[in-house]
This record gives sequence, C-alpha cells and structure tokens, in this order.
Amino acid sequence: MVSEKESYDYIVCGGGTAGCVVAARLAENPEISILLLEAGQHNKDLENVHMTGGWSNNFDSETDWNFVTPPMASVDNRQVKLSRGRFLGGCSGCNGTLCIRGCKQDYDDWGLDGWSGEDFFKYMRKAETFHPKSWFKADKESHGYSGPLHTEPHDLAPISQLLIDSFISQGLPLHHDMFSTGDVPHGCGHVPRTVYKGTRTTGADFVTNKNQRGNITIMTDTTVDKIVFSKDGAQIRATGVATKTSNGTLKTFHARREIVISSGSYCSPAVLLRSGIGPKDELAKHSIPCLVSSPGVGRNLMDHLIVFMFYETEKPGLTNDHHVYHGDNFDKTYLEWKEKKSGFLSTFPFGSFAFARMDERLANEPMWKNAPRLPGRDPMGLTPSQPNVEFFTTECYGGPKQYDQFPNDQKHAFSMIAELFAPKSRGSVTLNSADPMDNPIVDCNYLSDPMDMLVLSEACRFGNEIVMNGAGTKDIVKGSWPPNLTHHAFTKREEWIPYVREHATTCYHAAGTCAMGKKENPMAVLDEKLQVRGVMGLRIADCSVMPALHGGHTQMPAYGIGEKCADLIKDTWRMAGNVYPRI
Repeated sequence: MVSEKESYDYIVCGGGTAGCVVAARLAENPEISILLLEAGQHNKDLENVHMTGGWSNNFDSETDWNFVTPPMASVDNRQVKLSRGRFLGGCSGCNGTLCIRGCKQDYDDWGLDGWSGEDFFKYMRKAETFHPKSWFKADKESHGYSGPLHTEPHDLAPISQLLIDSFISQGLPLHHDMFSTGDVPHGCGHVPRTVYKGTRTTGADFVTNKNQRGNITIMTDTTVDKIVFSKDGAQIRATGVATKTSNGTLKTFHARREIVISSGSYCSPAVLLRSGIGPKDELAKHSIPCLVSSPGVGRNLMDHLIVFMFYETEKPGLTNDHHVYHGDNFDKTYLEWKEKKSGFLSTFPFGSFAFARMDERLANEPMWKNAPRLPGRDPMGLTPSQPNVEFFTTECYGGPKQYDQFPNDQKHAFSMIAELFAPKSRGSVTLNSADPMDNPIVDCNYLSDPMDMLVLSEACRFGNEIVMNGAGTKDIVKGSWPPNLTHHAFTKREEWIPYVREHATTCYHAAGTCAMGKKENPMAVLDEKLQVRGVMGLRIADCSVMPALHGGHTQMPAYGIGEKCADLIKDTWRMAGNVYPRI
C-alpha cells in the first residue's frame, strides 16, 4: 500500500527554469497535488543567485553540476567546462539574464502542430511581467504583463552606448526592442533582462514567496535516478520516480497521473537512459534492460559557440572595471548592493547586442558559394529572415573563469563576443555509468562541421571591424586585452581560425537531446505534445525537446516550453471531461 505522502497526482523531475513553471501552472488547480524534485539545494539563502553580479560564484561548487566535456578535436583537443545551475531555479539563477527570444521563423521551421513562432511567442509572453523604462522604445505587444518573471531593460554603461554607435555605423541599424519582436535578422538593439529592482528573478519565483502554493511539495537535495513503469499487456505507463537523496537514502514516489522530466539537456536524456529508454547499444553498455528502443535519446546535442575578443581602452569612466577590480572598490560596490540593491552587482555586465546576416560577407567564399542548400535558404539552412550570428558586448573584463587576467591597475577593458547560430555540428550525451550520482558524458563535438568554422571565423572578423572601425569606438581602443594578444590587428578571416579553435567556448545553450518530431522520424524521442514515444504518462519539458536550436538565447524558450507543457497537460484534463484518471 502506497502512503499518501509518497503519492502525488503529478511529479516534476527537476526544479530548474522549465520545471518550476510546469509545477506552478499545474498547481493553479487546487484539487491536485504536485511533487517538485530538485537535485540541488533551495535557492532562498543563495545570495549569489539573488545578487545578479554574483553569478560566477555559483560555478565550480555544490551549486554547479560541473559538467566537463572530453577533449574535442576541432577545438585543439580542449575540454570545455559546462556549468549548469544545481539549485532550485537552475540555470535561471546563474545565467546572463538575457531575454532574447529568437526569430519566429526558427519555431516555424520545427514544422510541428502548436509550435509555430506565433504560438510559441505567446507562451514566452505569458511567463513575463515587463517593466518599461522611459528611454526604452518597447514594442508593447511583444511583452507580457502578468507573469511571475519580472523583466526590465538594462541601463547601458558609456562603453555600450559607444558600441551601439559602432554597430550602426557598420551597417547594423538600431531597433530598440528587436530581441522581443522576433522579426529583425540584421540590426542592433537593447535586451531586456530577468532583473527587477536590482534583484535577479528566476524560475523559482513561480513556486516560492508570494507564488508559493500549498499543493506543491518541493523536495530539494533529491536526485532522480530513473522512472518506474508498470505494464498492462503491451501498454507501458510511467507510475513512479526512484530517487536518491544527498545522504544516500533511496526512495520511490508514485504519480497518479503523469510524470514530467525537466532535468535539462544533459540530465533529461540521462534519466531516460537509466530508465531503459534509449539506443539499445548504449543501454547494453551499462547492463540496463531496454524498455523502449529510442535511438534519438542523447543524440542531436546542439549548442551555441561564442568567442570573446577583449580590448583595452585608456579612457577612464567608459567601462565598469573600476567598480570591481581597482583598489578596494569591490567592497564599496558590494555594500551598495546589500544596502540599496543598486550598482554594478545589481545587474549583469553585458551591454549592447546585434544580429547579423552573413550572406554578403561570405558570398565569395568557395565553401559557402558551392555548398548545397534548400530553396530560399543559405548553407546553414536559414532564410533571409533569420540571423547567422549574434554580437554582444561586455561593459568590463570578465566571462567564464579562464578569463582571469583582470585589469586591476587602473586599466580598462571590454569585449566583443561573436556567437554562432544554426550550428551544423552535433554532439551527444551518454552515460558514464548507471549511477544517478555520476554525471553523464557530454561531448559537444564543437566545430566538427567545417561550415561552422567558416561562419564563426568570419563573425569574429566582422565583430573586430565593428570595434576597430566603428564610429563610437575606433578612437578609444589601445589594443587587445590582455596586451599579449594581437587579435585587434587581424584583418583576414584565415587569421581568426587558430584564435577561434583556442578560444571558442559554450554559450550554455544546450538543446535537442530529447527532441520532438513527427511519428515517421525514427530519431524523434517525443511527439509534439512532449510525450515520450513508446510509453504513457511521461513528458519532457526543457530545452532538450527542441528539434533545432533557435537563433537566440535559451532562457525565454525554457520558460515558454514550461508554459506550453502545462497547457498540454491541462488539455488532457479537458479532453477527459475534468475526470482525472487515477492509477
């Protein structure tokens, strides 16, 4: 006999960005019970979550999943650290706070019922409460005003305004709210952030504080091992979740209706694999009986690669380095946030942004010119309404932890970052063992397709031209930072290739490892209703469901996927006449 405390109507496996949304929206029906399982700790006492500028202190510790790739041949056999938030709220508590939705065509290209750009943008709006600022020319129709996720525009540091001027002068016209409208593939603008009144807002806000509901049980420090199934003839149904707590206790919880896996693009496929759903040969390596042969599980891993290009300027007051790297200013900056929730640590140090099409710049490149392409599309598979790359800037020196040569002696630095969209390279997620406490093997396989290197190296060349020749910045650059780098002097695309191999790193936009697809697609792990093919009562809701990675950042789509999943489950209630089938 299952005790009531071990049995719930719905179990959500993963308290990250999307999982919190699913749990919160299901809990709007007070008659049902939800268990939300999170491997990490609660976020309520994690100051470096709420203090936006403390983001990097969440990494390389117990609040990070600490994934590291194996050596990857096309990036000089480097291993790349793939930090992911391991606490309630997940990556929404340590990401760049950016609300970059992509273009509507990105989602139209999925070709799945209910997932068009128009449909999906509505779900991203649903999550949001947008707070305008007087200087920001918002497209009001593109924002939501009643969701738990509070967003606002970012007030630029002087260096970022100069970089806006440089973008414009180099052919990228200004559209203030282009990253919300989803219809500008070539231009620059401002990006709303998941920050409000000096504090980061996260997925955890959907299920805590004023949004906390009595019918959600949040269980932290509890890792999902695998899904438990029951069989009735040929029908297989998900009925429970086997877990392991941080102190080693094993416990199984039972779901009366459905289970939703929201463990992210690395852990969601791992949960399926440990549960016996995946490629037969992969399961056999770990002596896991194959319940459902699903060759797409853990395949199709996509990520956006980025390359940082740092520059030094001798002009004080343009960048924000002095707030944190010069003298004892960090202590003053920290005190300002503690007392007033303002200043450098109240926001994320990204500045201005741009999308760019690369057709004209690559038109004479033999690889680009001779590449096969579909009608109306470029060699990356994109239409003229979709950007090939993104540029964004930092208002000081900093980034992933390898960037540790801080300008702490009255020097000043900023960066231009080039980001590759529509990568053709694909990676994989496989098990290292059947132990749920053992991270899976994540091989991103970066730049394995030469077309990715072609576009990204040209993007770096263009980004450098924007800084070095642009109207706002051409007269303020002293050279590259640190001074031993010389990339500011590169003029040919080929010069950028070694630099890209050495410096390309993740933008933390993993997707695709449990992809949706049509019934005839053998690699489709899910149907268009996020249901795992071959079993009943099991869905997935996170960015692993994306068949193709959109040209944007993954935070807002993660919220949209959570919102969409909850509505799909509610549709199941309605189709059943509000009679909830119980097991």
